[in-house]
Amino acid sequence: MGTISAYQSSMACKNRVLVVEDNSDVRELMVLFLRRAGYEVAEAATGLAALEQAHVTHPDLIIMDLGLPGMTGDEATERLKADPATKDIPVVVNTAFHRGSSIVNRAIAAGAAEILHKPTGFQTLLETVRRYSTVKSEGYQGLPLSVAPA
Repeated sequence: MGTISAYQSSMACKNRVLVVEDNSDVRELMVLFLRRAGYEVAEAATGLAALEQAHVTHPDLIIMDLGLPGMTGDEATERLKADPATKDIPVVVNTAFHRGSSIVNRAIAAGAAEILHKPTGFQTLLETVRRYSTVKSEGYQGLPLSVAPA
């Protein structure tokens, strides 16, 4: 009738993060980690898919790789920041490009809120996401950061 299930209610409180990364292994690991930390996560492998997902999911934060096929991450960031529907979503760049490279400078000029340089550790990723979140994942149990040899 007009009731909301406990699951739906808890989902409404979660922060949404959009992970944009063309390397499927890296993307899947980031998504798994953030979900385990209590975030609702959408994903995209290209700049164009990032624009589409941003409009569909209305994330609270976008983590954007720069070296994407087709539309690069700096171009996607520029388009997101030019669109009234997405301009207020913080974009945190996660890239292997070095500081001062032209693509990193373009991402900053386009409005990226922060630049992370790969390899990005799990703790750094979580701290960064938390800075842009209202949900602080208090129940987070953690993932092992390394696997001990058998």
